[in-house]
Amino acid sequence: MHFKQYFDIPQGINYLNTPGNGLVPTQVHAWRAQREQAFFEPDSLLRNQQGELIQSVREAIGQAFDVNSQQVFCTPNFSFGYSTLLDRLPADTKFLLLDEDYPSLNYPVINRRFPHQHVVVDADLETHIWEAFKQFKPDVFALSIVQYISGMKIDLDFIKELKQAYPNVLIIGDGTQYLGTEPFSFNTSGFDALGGSGYKWLMSGFGNGFLLLSEQFMRALEKGLTQVPRPQEAMWEQKSILQTFFEPGHQDTLSHGTLGESSKFLTQLGFEQIRNHIQHLSQFAHEELAGRHLLLPEIAARESRSSLINIQLPQVHYQSLMDAGIMCFPRGSGIRIGLHLYNTEEDVQHLLEHIDGFKNKHN
Repeated sequence: MHFKQYFDIPQGINYLNTPGNGLVPTQVHAWRAQREQAFFEPDSLLRNQQGELIQSVREAIGQAFDVNSQQVFCTPNFSFGYSTLLDRLPADTKFLLLDEDYPSLNYPVINRRFPHQHVVVDADLETHIWEAFKQFKPDVFALSIVQYISGMKIDLDFIKELKQAYPNVLIIGDGTQYLGTEPFSFNTSGFDALGGSGYKWLMSGFGNGFLLLSEQFMRALEKGLTQVPRPQEAMWEQKSILQTFFEPGHQDTLSHGTLGESSKFLTQLGFEQIRNHIQHLSQFAHEELAGRHLLLPEIAARESRSSLINIQLPQVHYQSLMDAGIMCFPRGSGIRIGLHLYNTEEDVQHLLEHIDGFKNKHN
C-alpha cells in the first residue's frame, strides 16, 4: 500500500527524519486547523469540554495499543509522565538501565540518586540483561524499546520472558522511538508501565504524550495513597487519585487532540499494514547499507532490527544530504535516518544514490 498519499510532502523533499520529528498526516493537520479556529471563536463551547476531549484521547490511545482507557494517562510528553512516576517510588528502589539510553530515561534515575547499574548495549543485549537480573537483582528495569542513536531494538518476546521469570520486577519502557511502527498490545507486552511522546512516529507534533500503567502497578501506586483525601473541588471530582499526579491542572486540548486524531488515523490504516510496509523498507535499506559496510556492527549482527538506522557515514556529508532534500540528522558516529509509512523504496534509492556519489568522489 502507498501511504504517501496521506501526507503533504513537497516535491524534492525526501523526509527521513522521523526519529527527530515525524510528519503530521494531512487529515490530522486539517482537523487541528479547524479545531483551533473553532476553539477561539467567542461563542465556542469547546473551551468548556476539556474533560470530554481528554477522555476521547485516552480511548483512542487505548484502542491503538490494546489497553483500557482507565490505564491511559495523558501527559505533555514522556519525560513528565516518567519523572512523575519515579517520584512515587521508594528512594531505595534499585534500577537497571541501559548504557547511553535516552537522557530523559536515565538521568531522572541518576539525579534522584536511586541505586542503579548499567547494561552494555551490543549485539548480545538480551544475554547481558539476563546476567544483570541475576547478579544485581533490580527492583525496576527501565529501557527504551528502540535506542535513539543506534536503532537497537529490544526483542519484545524477551521482555515477556523476562517478566514471566521475574514477575516482581517492574519493567518500565519508553516507546517514543517505537510506537506507531507495528501492532503493539500493552496488556500482553510484559511492561508494567510504558510511556511515549507523540511527536515522532505517532506524528502528532509537540506538547502531547502518555503513560500506560498495568492494573497491578496502578493498584500498587494507589495503595500508598489510601490515606490521602480525594479532591473535593467540583472541577476535579471526576479525577482518579492517580490522575491528580499524572494529569494535574488544565491540559492543552489542541495538542492532545492531535495525538488522538493521529492514533485514530493509524488504527484506521491498520497496524499490520503499517508494519508490513515499514519492515519491507527497513529490510531493503539494511541489506543495501550492509552491502556497503555502513551499518553499526552490533546492528548488522542482529536479526531483529528497527526502522531507525544510524548510517556509518562521516558527518561531514550531513549538509550535502540536507542540501539534496534528504532530511536526516547527525547522531553518534554517523547520520541517523528513520523509515516510516510515508517513505518508499524510491526514497531509499535516492539516499543510496547520494551515498554512492560520496564514495565515488573518494575513489
